Amino acid sequence: MTTPLRFRNAAEADIPALVALVTSAYRGEASRAGWTTEADLLEGNRIDPELLRRDILRPHSRVLLAERPRADGTPELVACAHVCIEDGAGYFGMFSVRPELQGGGIGKAVLAEAERIAREEWHLPAMRMTVIDVREELIAWYERRGYRRTGVKKPFPYGDPRFGIPLRDDLRFEVLEKPLLQ
Repeated sequence: MTTPLRFRNAAEADIPALVALVTSAYRGEASRAGWTTEADLLEGNRIDPELLRRDILRPHSRVLLAERPRADGTPELVACAHVCIEDGAGYFGMFSVRPELQGGGIGKAVLAEAERIAREEWHLPAMRMTVIDVREELIAWYERRGYRRTGVKKPFPYGDPRFGIPLRDDLRFEVLEKPLLQ
């Protein structure tokens, strides 16, 4: 990562850019430029604009944006994540890095900032997330950053097009967790 990132909280005006970023990181041909693609698992929506609006506006919830300056000095959105308080721990989701920038350290920086918010600002003992359990390479990436598989599985929301159209019938989520306070 050559240019330093600047973090800020999303506003409602950021919703169209966020939907485009999240979709490009996970769905369709554009997502295949990165390694986080779900194009072989799901198609259609990855994020619902109304759910995103609610996440931006609700208490103890932040949609975190990572930007870096373009050559002309204007900010360029390169990554995002949602971090919130859920069941006494931090919850991390909607993690997206522009596909052509994946593998350059941006994701590590975004995850570290989300963990910092949960640990230092909200004083939470752990961070949790759900990952589609067939995404072994992605789970391994999180494990290298201190997350552990809990063995807790959650059903995939089949039949809810706000989360995409499954291309297979064996999808489910696994909860990963990392302690934040020693």
